[in-house]
Amino acid sequence: MTSARRWAQVWRAGVYLLGSLATGIATLLALPLLWHPRLARRWANWHRDRAGRLLGTPLTSRPPLRARGRQAWTDPATPRDLLWLPVNVTTGVALGLFALLCVGNLLTAAVATPLWWAFAPESRPRLFVDIPVTDWAAALTLGPLQILLLAALAYLAFVPIARVHARLCLVVLSHSAAEQLADRVAVLTRTRADVLDAHGAELRRIERDLHDGTQARLVAIAMRLAVARRALSDNPRDEQFLEGLLRDAHEGTEEAMTELRDVIRTVYPPILADRGLTGALTAVTARCGVPTRLDIDNLETVPAAVESVVYFAVAEALTNVAKHSRATTAGVRVRRTADLLSVVVTDNGAGGADDQLGTGLAGIRRRVLALDGTVDVDSPAGGPTTITMELPCGS
Repeated sequence: MTSARRWAQVWRAGVYLLGSLATGIATLLALPLLWHPRLARRWANWHRDRAGRLLGTPLTSRPPLRARGRQAWTDPATPRDLLWLPVNVTTGVALGLFALLCVGNLLTAAVATPLWWAFAPESRPRLFVDIPVTDWAAALTLGPLQILLLAALAYLAFVPIARVHARLCLVVLSHSAAEQLADRVAVLTRTRADVLDAHGAELRRIERDLHDGTQARLVAIAMRLAVARRALSDNPRDEQFLEGLLRDAHEGTEEAMTELRDVIRTVYPPILADRGLTGALTAVTARCGVPTRLDIDNLETVPAAVESVVYFAVAEALTNVAKHSRATTAGVRVRRTADLLSVVVTDNGAGGADDQLGTGLAGIRRRVLALDGTVDVDSPAGGPTTITMELPCGS
């Protein structure tokens, strides 16, 4: 990890800890209001999302509490929401005060310059808790030394402390096993219905393509061959007429075979059967209109259904990159860890990708969720865009 990236994490952790201090104090002051289940749910959801962003953990959103009266108090998540209030006060204030003292002493050391002690002797600064700055030597040595030590303390401690607080938040506010199971069943039920609808639409499309395209051409070929056969029996010497019929039949056969291959390719790409997932993704990235780097590990054996989903998802994502992102570079990284296949598609474009904007992300999400996978889209305005897909691929 580069030093700049580490300092960026330290900055985020410091802001998180100071925010925890502020929200802890706000919780204490507004405790009578926040004790209402519906307000507690909104407050807890905000903290939960905030902790998830710090940890980089995609979390399923919890809907606001709609129930009223007794039903609101008997909601399974209400006890955890209310428990978070005192936990937030104690941990947020304690850990936030540590960050505040560290930052405050850094600022004190930074402004404890010779100008301060020289021009304001009645309010001389004190470094290292209680050492007054009374001369040039103390100002030029103790100040930078305190800055160095406190910066090192922040560098080493802010990130783990902030993560501890964020994990504590997620532990307190996490779903119970029964709620997790219910949420998973709801997701699978919804995605199963989406897949069945998509499957039915795909079958109708294939039937229409075969009926209107390939079948029509085969019927025309059969008619030309029948006319040629009749002409051959009636006038076997009319070679020019027979040659034209046979030429049309041959060309029609080639066109029908091309259309049939196109239909088959949409069902299961032949390149997957011929070259495997690695070869198929190599071909997809090579065809992308944006220079794309492919980074892929040895994936061993991947189920055919997972291969197909990954192939179509990456192809759709790179199509979006070429059409909408205004990117100059893109990347595809594929990793397998035990029975989990991870696919990350990135680009340096304008960002702003959204499932609701018809950019193909909804189709990618449906394909991945149908196999009990997950999709996370990180696409802030101005970019970059990162699409992370994880699919189970156990045997």
